[in-house]
Amino acid sequence: MSKAQNTQLHLNLLTSVAQKFIKFCYFIILFLVVSCGENNTEKKINEAKSEKETEQTEATDASTKTILCFGDSITAGYGLDDVTDAFPGVIQQKIDSLGLDYTVVNSGVSGETTAGGRGRIDWILNQKVDIFILELGANDGLRGVNLVETTMNLQAIIDAVKAKSPKTKIVLAGMQLPPNMGQEYTRDFKQIFMNVAEKNEIELIPFILEDVGGIAELNQKDGIHPTVEGHKLVANTVWKTLEPLLEK
Repeated sequence: MSKAQNTQLHLNLLTSVAQKFIKFCYFIILFLVVSCGENNTEKKINEAKSEKETEQTEATDASTKTILCFGDSITAGYGLDDVTDAFPGVIQQKIDSLGLDYTVVNSGVSGETTAGGRGRIDWILNQKVDIFILELGANDGLRGVNLVETTMNLQAIIDAVKAKSPKTKIVLAGMQLPPNMGQEYTRDFKQIFMNVAEKNEIELIPFILEDVGGIAELNQKDGIHPTVEGHKLVANTVWKTLEPLLEK
């Protein structure tokens, strides 16, 4: 083989290798492009799916409304073995039986005064509240707290709710005291709730312990806190005012 032929053979071989290498690179590039396209498509599908799921979750959350029971030991269910037997839990059962989208939140604290409620109201209002049931004042009365102070605290709590959520419906639960607190004091104490409700144009439950207070068999040994059966009657009393406010 001549030198020229040998050179030509090498050139042909190099050309063939170069062509194969170019084809290999082409397929590699094509594969990468297709893969990236598939990944981007999958990513977009996943993002769309995630966005849809988020929207569905938000829609579900938005459809469920909250009833917040803000009170003392009556709301908290003091002395009961199961807190769900307290009137907020009984109301939740009523709501569930009717298939309504409401969640009842029990925010009762045993021994709570109106001053204590005023101190924790801002923290409580970090959640969305559609209906606010205010059940405070009994411990003020039993301690002989100045009625002006009790009135101011109730008003401050109502003002905080209105400022945070003007659309929230407010229900004020009235309380009455035993006669041993003095005729004048007990009379003026009862009037507080009527005055506050009228001033703020909110719903009033005249006496939350209606048909329960003072009845031994419906109260625990202390004669103050309702039994399970007593709480069922309290729930019925609250329900009369609450039910018309529910969106069905």
